[in-house]
Amino acid sequence: MAAKQRLRDRMREDLALRGMSANTIEAYVRCARQFAEHHGRSPCALGAPEIRAFLLYLVQERKVAPASFNVYASALKFLYTVTLDRPETIARMPRMRVPMHLPVVLTKVAVSQLLATLKSPKYRAMVMLAYGAGLRVSEVCHLRVEDIDPKRMLLHVRHAKRGRERYVMLSPRLLATLRAYWKVCRPAGSYLFPGREPGTVADRRTIHHAMVKAARSAGIDKRLSPHTLRHSFATHLLEAGTDLRTLQVLLGHASLKSTMAYLHVSPARVPAVKSPLDALV
Repeated sequence: MAAKQRLRDRMREDLALRGMSANTIEAYVRCARQFAEHHGRSPCALGAPEIRAFLLYLVQERKVAPASFNVYASALKFLYTVTLDRPETIARMPRMRVPMHLPVVLTKVAVSQLLATLKSPKYRAMVMLAYGAGLRVSEVCHLRVEDIDPKRMLLHVRHAKRGRERYVMLSPRLLATLRAYWKVCRPAGSYLFPGREPGTVADRRTIHHAMVKAARSAGIDKRLSPHTLRHSFATHLLEAGTDLRTLQVLLGHASLKSTMAYLHVSPARVPAVKSPLDALV
């Protein structure tokens, strides 16, 4: 047991040294642990045949989604390439093609209904940040008081994916909501949404649960998550005429290719395209 814990600790350290996020670290270590538990032995004693058998088990018995399969594949590749220094063991790691699914997007009316149903100043502020500024849920949870710049009407997003800090707009309505939340809750410490323990941030699951409950009360039957609000933010800006490059900067995407996915999401652009059928004589 001690040897397995040391291996997990070393893997965590290797991931941290490469700047991986806390969520990625925990996901990779969890995948490696499940691999070891499946075979009942330490990964040190396992090789390519056992890796292949485990991946087949994921596909054939657990029937994991392609995206989840690729997380397991990446975790095992990191484990053997970096932590165990056995890259030859996993030289031909398979990956599954992930089908493109259009994300769920709320209408502006549905967003208004959702906000109207949220009575908690805290969750209302968090939801408005996710939609009004297009923040990821982790970025919402890690927002600090000093990140709010009311003079320039900007939000400084520091806890961004892969460390890509950015500035996003701070709408007057969002600022008023944040001030109202501050007056009521008076959060201690530097984090705007602190967790139960000093120095920690709010659990991302709390905003998800609050959203689901509010959506049910508002009669919204779509399957929602905090990321739905980010998708809605991007889609609504695109429909309003925001150019892709500006949207890329606001979302913090490293590649314009990621931002271009919203061209597939926005149905408002489709009716404006003339069918070639209408041009026939």
